[in-house]
Amino acid sequence: MEGLVIAGQGRGSFVRRSLTPAVWDWSVLESRARHQSDERGDQWSSIVAESGRQPRQEVRVSIRRPSADVAERLELDPETALTVVRERVRIVDQDPYALADSYFPEELVRGTPLMLPEDVSAPGGVLASVGLIQARYRDEITVRMPTRAEIEKLSLPAATPVAVHMQTGYDANDRPLRVMITILPGDRHVIRYDVPAE
Repeated sequence: MEGLVIAGQGRGSFVRRSLTPAVWDWSVLESRARHQSDERGDQWSSIVAESGRQPRQEVRVSIRRPSADVAERLELDPETALTVVRERVRIVDQDPYALADSYFPEELVRGTPLMLPEDVSAPGGVLASVGLIQARYRDEITVRMPTRAEIEKLSLPAATPVAVHMQTGYDANDRPLRVMITILPGDRHVIRYDVPAE
């Protein structure tokens, strides 16, 4: 089974188009130097554009209580704390390529551009532009089968696993500022790292 035919409830069956994988170098993706020199949009959009393709993001913003795993990483009380959630469908050319949801402690980003339900960016990054500078990140990557909602949002063919990249950003005092959860379909992503052997 090569997964060339896609069946969707209410959509019928159709032949799957092969998607060109997006290549991500996570060694530099969150680099502050890259953020500061890039004025064309956020880093994801600029990297897609550099590859000769057309990026677009559909953005939805809400304020809600964090899930237990997000609350733990942000060091918040899940019963009382609020987070600003920026949910994005990341589209390359005309195809959905990834889901990227960012969670911020509401008290930290209240009144900032991160509250706007649109694609926002700033040289150096939006967090840094309001004085919240991420000094380090912790990445966690798991692989699983997608949920029904993920299948629908990403138009996934049957039996396509997804990588779940959970990144927590911390300031210089180790205070967590952001958790970003990115859902990366296995049929359209290549992830690269450079790791110094010192």
